[in-house]
Amino acid sequence: MSDDKQPSINCTQADKRKNLRSPLLTLRVRLDDGRKVFFGYTKNISRSGMFISSVSPKAVGEIYQVEIPLPSPICRSIECACEVVWCRIYDKKSPYEPGMGLKFIGLSDETSAEIDRWIHETSG
Repeated sequence: MSDDKQPSINCTQADKRKNLRSPLLTLRVRLDDGRKVFFGYTKNISRSGMFISSVSPKAVGEIYQVEIPLPSPICRSIECACEVVWCRIYDKKSPYEPGMGLKFIGLSDETSAEIDRWIHETSG
């Protein structure tokens, strides 16, 4: 999970959320940038993106292919491209978990609707 050579990371804080999010059982997510595979743990998800907990977040603007195993009632893995839209580096003084916010790119409307339906069912 650690890189031998960490690139300079441009991190910004997340802005206001547009979509309802649901806590997700911590699931191991696979991200692939074509050169390396990175595994992180997702903490919440919305129809537009998700938060990945990581002490080594990737740089804002980087794009990855992701594979996300979703629990019941979806019970399948989804694959799509994601862009890092914000990140938070580890700071022992911070009350917030380090990681990165990813925005789904090219996720089908059907899959987005499935995620949204699951969020409403599990948040209710």
